[in-house]
Parts: sequence; C-alpha cells; structure tokens
Amino acid sequence: MEKIKKPGVDLGLTSDDKASLYAIARTAIEYAATMKKLPDVEIKSDVLKEKRGAFVSLHRHGNLRGCIGYIHPSKPLYQTVQEMAIAAAFNDPRFGPVSYNELDDLDIEISVLTPMKKIEDIKEIEIGKHGLYIINKHHHGLLLPQVATNYGWNKKTFLEQTCMKAGLPKDAWMDNDTEIYIFSADIF
Repeated sequence: MEKIKKPGVDLGLTSDDKASLYAIARTAIEYAATMKKLPDVEIKSDVLKEKRGAFVSLHRHGNLRGCIGYIHPSKPLYQTVQEMAIAAAFNDPRFGPVSYNELDDLDIEISVLTPMKKIEDIKEIEIGKHGLYIINKHHHGLLLPQVATNYGWNKKTFLEQTCMKAGLPKDAWMDNDTEIYIFSADIF
C-alpha cells in the first residue's frame, strides 16, 4: 500500500517548537472564550521568534470551524499563531464565535508559511506542495496547500476554487490581469 505524502514542506520546526505553538494556540482560544487576559508567553526557541506568516485552522468533528491567517511575515511566529488562533475561533465571518462548550472538540491545525512567489506559468504549481494566492484588481483569495490534497483536486480545479474563493469567475486565473502566487507551508 502506497503511503500518502503529507502536504506542505518541512521548515525545520522541532517537535518542541510545534508543541509550543499548539499550546499557545489552545491557551489563546481558551482564555479568549472565558474572557480572561492572555498569559505572558515565554519563548526560548529562536525559530518561534522569527517573523513568519501562518494560518490557524480549527475543525470540530472533522468539519471546518474557522481558519484565518497572516500571509506576510509581519510578526514573530508565536505571536502570529496566538492572534490567528483567536481570530479563527471568534472572527471568521463564515462561522459564529466558538462557544466554551466546543473547546474540548476543537482540533487545531497550524500552517507556517513560506514566502510567496509570483508565477508566470501554472506548470510551476505542485499539488500537495503549494498553496495558491490569486489577486485580480480588488479581489484576492488564498487556499492552503492541504486543501487541494484533502479534496483530491487537480491543478485546474485548485486554480478555479481559489478564484471562486476570491469572488472571481472560476476561469479568472487565465485573465492577464490576474496574478498567481504559490507558497508552501509546514502543516501540523
């Protein structure tokens, strides 16, 4: 039986780094749900202090419950994860805020992003490795690398779905005014 390759890339985060980010995300959601002031976080790992873009995705019983992130590396990774965990739980416009009763059922997935790369040829896109970010005038949409893998999409469907996420017609990826960016992520 062929092993299915995990989507994304390895960015060198240690298991301790990943465990710290999980703990930061879960604590942030729990404290925000109970309206408590967030505790100070002591960070020893230099990697977690690096400025990185990241997304936090929340699932409950296998269904998406929230997903928000920063595309660009503007803050230290631990702070980005903390803020995006709260945003995914309480500010994703597609869902109502997470309730205290849902906390035990939440699964947290963190995607630490690589920098964006503008492409000129869709042949550069690798399903399972790349996420897509599409911009056309005032419209933009992003899908993480694991989305295409999870749904079994081919490259064309991935492009179409990213266009629709941006509020564009599904064939807008072929428009000369559309910019297509690829990126990858360490997903855990």
